[in-house]
Amino acid sequence: MIKLNNVSVQFGNVVALQPTSIELHQGQFTVLLGASGAGKSTLLRCLNLMCKPHAGNVNVAGLGNLDDRKTLQTHRRQTGMIFQQHQLIGRHTALQNVLMGRLGYHSTFRSLFPLSHKEQTIGLQSLERVGLLHKAQSRIDQLSGGQQQRVGIARALAQQPLLILADEPVASLDPATADKVLALLHQICKEDGISAVISLHQVDLAKRYADRIIGLAHGSIVFDAAPHELTTTHAAELYEQKKSIVTSHAVPTRLNVQLTSA
Repeated sequence: MIKLNNVSVQFGNVVALQPTSIELHQGQFTVLLGASGAGKSTLLRCLNLMCKPHAGNVNVAGLGNLDDRKTLQTHRRQTGMIFQQHQLIGRHTALQNVLMGRLGYHSTFRSLFPLSHKEQTIGLQSLERVGLLHKAQSRIDQLSGGQQQRVGIARALAQQPLLILADEPVASLDPATADKVLALLHQICKEDGISAVISLHQVDLAKRYADRIIGLAHGSIVFDAAPHELTTTHAAELYEQKKSIVTSHAVPTRLNVQLTSA
């Protein structure tokens, strides 16, 4: 479980995320939905402090507040991250990229040496889960965009995470490939009981795969419900033309999002 307590993010005079409180529980596939600049990525990256809050705090069950280096390292070790642009090393093989998901378990010095047979096996099993075992020794720059994103999923799985965060993971893919990649991620998370928070801007994909949709606009949460409750009116509110820049004097938003175990 993760709690965001009055978390806000501000860049200069611009508020990227209004003060918001969210509670997440194990096993839910949650989609953050909204237009570009709505605050989806900012909120998502606050969950592992890739984006440091201007105010408020993040609390993780069993760890407490993420206010010291050791606690944050432990949380990040058990939190897989999937990026829009894959963030893979093109000259390395698929397996080498996947095994980077194991580096958080080792000191900097230990990471200079080959990983154990056990961890190599974890990497191969992760590639098998995403249907790419036969590409284990292929260079990343020889793979298609969809295959590269599946390697990104395998890298996250190699961490053996409790939580997966995915920041616009299918935005750079064609619609058919995007659907396949998101379906795969959804299936794996459900099979393994992994919590997932995914930022998207495609309404159809959100309604198809989410257990819960959290809609954002102008740095505020404006929708929180099951997918079938997202109407065309709600969608229009999420994707309306941007209003004037929100300043730090805006009214705070508080919302508790209860994500029950699947």
